[in-house]
Amino acid sequence: MITEKEKALKNGARSIYDMALETFDRAADLLNLEWDIREHIKYPERILIVNFPVRMDNGRVQHFEGYRVQYSTARGPAKGGIRYHPNVTLDEVKALAFWMTWKCAIVNIPFGGGKGGVVCNPKEMSQGELERLTRRYTAEILPLIGPEKDIPAPDVYTNPQVMAWIMDTYSMMKGYAVPGVVTGKPVSLGGSLGRDQATGRGVFYTTQKAVEHLGLKLDGAKVVVQGFGNAGSVAAMLFEKAGAKVIAVNDSKGGVYNGNGLNIMKLIEHKNKTGSVIGFPDSEPISADELLALQCDILVPAALENAIHEGNAGKINAKIVAEAANGPTTPEADAILEEKGVFVIPDILCNAGGVTVSYFEWVQDEQHLFWDEEQIYSMLEKIMKRAFDEVLNIHLKNKVSMRMAAYMLGISRVAEAVRLRGLYP
Repeated sequence: MITEKEKALKNGARSIYDMALETFDRAADLLNLEWDIREHIKYPERILIVNFPVRMDNGRVQHFEGYRVQYSTARGPAKGGIRYHPNVTLDEVKALAFWMTWKCAIVNIPFGGGKGGVVCNPKEMSQGELERLTRRYTAEILPLIGPEKDIPAPDVYTNPQVMAWIMDTYSMMKGYAVPGVVTGKPVSLGGSLGRDQATGRGVFYTTQKAVEHLGLKLDGAKVVVQGFGNAGSVAAMLFEKAGAKVIAVNDSKGGVYNGNGLNIMKLIEHKNKTGSVIGFPDSEPISADELLALQCDILVPAALENAIHEGNAGKINAKIVAEAANGPTTPEADAILEEKGVFVIPDILCNAGGVTVSYFEWVQDEQHLFWDEEQIYSMLEKIMKRAFDEVLNIHLKNKVSMRMAAYMLGISRVAEAVRLRGLYP
């Protein structure tokens, strides 16, 4: 079956990876990055494509295709999630690994960038089928992964249970428990407290800094969240606690709106109970297009990539766009938002809370010493706010967009590592 992404590519549309490389070139030009270093870090180090059979519940064997990309290991082990989705493509996985490389460098943790994916539809698969798929995929990518080489984590339609299966499969191959092979695990298997809130909290902390920089106030601010999954719902909850009004949210099935503010805790309960935000009491339905065009102070795109594009960027009525998702804004939309004076907190900064607490989890596993939530949130806040300040300084000093400033910071740190290590042999 040909996916929508593949149709778009056949019709001549640029891939998400092509757009990522364009951004790299612009940032490298601004840094006056020397040719040798540019050639060294621009492309992925390793790409593994695996094809593997899985026995389904009906007894028949089905073929699946999966990927694991290690973009850079110059600053440490590759780090990045694994997603299960029918529209996964190699270009998408390469782009996600590309972003992870700079994201880890921006928050200054000793990881490189990696990413993985399997082309499948988990919504149509049983728990047993997902387990068998996960274990087969893990066995296929086993030569690449490990606590000192490449550390997977949850992503779209993967979760702590999937990480537990990966950890168990890897451990069975090694002959002893290796909790540090993945992050985002259940706490009982060496997972970290606070990991489930990490991405959303990172979004909140960086938005706090943006609000402060712009001379605005969170108390009474109007917030719109596009994508009410883990990151979106946690960010919404924290905005509400800070006194902001979350006036609209949506998920893959629909959206809800209340101009006086939605009750986020009740909305989370409603979604857990019904599977969607649709039909939430004291709200009215809102379409995806209408939601993005709402007048608000803070817009949080927390769904999939390319949500804000050339066709709708001109309708954005937010003062701050806090990118909780990966790649939610196309380059064309970026230019439109910049012209409109919208302050964008780019994804590779804004949503780096997840990989930061993944780093904490990896450190705890390697040390066999675990921390409490208060310590984790305190360290996360310090790292995210410091990274925001460093990006903001480049933004103001070089008169470039926040996105370009973030890339300049991330690329310069990876470039410095490569420069110091030299070229082998």
